[in-house]
Amino acid sequence: MGEMKEAVDEVMEMMKMMSREQPETIRHFKEFMESVLSKGKLDLKTKELIAVGVAIAARCKYCIAIHVEKALKAGATKEEILEAASVAILMGGGPAMTYVVEVKKALEEFSK
Repeated sequence: MGEMKEAVDEVMEMMKMMSREQPETIRHFKEFMESVLSKGKLDLKTKELIAVGVAIAARCKYCIAIHVEKALKAGATKEEILEAASVAILMGGGPAMTYVVEVKKALEEFSK
């Protein structure tokens, strides 16, 4: 199993634990997430590209892994993901740029 898949799995395991321990909170969070990611004026691919950019700017390795995988599944190309990464670098500067390493790992792993 690759490093990025392992990161995604760790988050999923945490969500299962939180669902058992805090069922109402997690149920509401999942409902909110589904609502935000449902088709509206923006399609899912665009929303996932935004999520990739925000994940980079927020410096969240787990978020990067999850949203690069979801962006690919939503039809985003490597080039689109890297362009979203460049916007995140614009907004987050050098520290955000270092997290593109995680994007590179996720692209390599999830593009197979």
